[in-house]
Amino acid sequence: MYEHIDMKKTGILLKYRIEKAGYTVKDIQKILQLSCPQPIYRWFKGMILPSVDHLYVLSRLLKVHMEDLLVPQCESIREVEMCVCTSRYKRLFEYWKHLCINKCA
Repeated sequence: MYEHIDMKKTGILLKYRIEKAGYTVKDIQKILQLSCPQPIYRWFKGMILPSVDHLYVLSRLLKVHMEDLLVPQCESIREVEMCVCTSRYKRLFEYWKHLCINKCA
């Protein structure tokens, strides 16, 4: 069974990683050679996902694997726990739990 990407949580994760690395939307726009910043804001809102090319550049820029920029769509924490099998996914799981706790609080 294949997992789908949770666009909203992926957008939140992208925004978090980009800001944590010290980049602004304007910086990312220039690096990706985008004519306007709108696609980046749409990523952050979970409306669209970056292209594979953009994900690749972002992964190199942020020094993470491309998969670390995507959040799998799972219905419950128990389901996410079953998805967790590598340290990369464990980090995503901890971040996802943090999002869920703050959202529900």
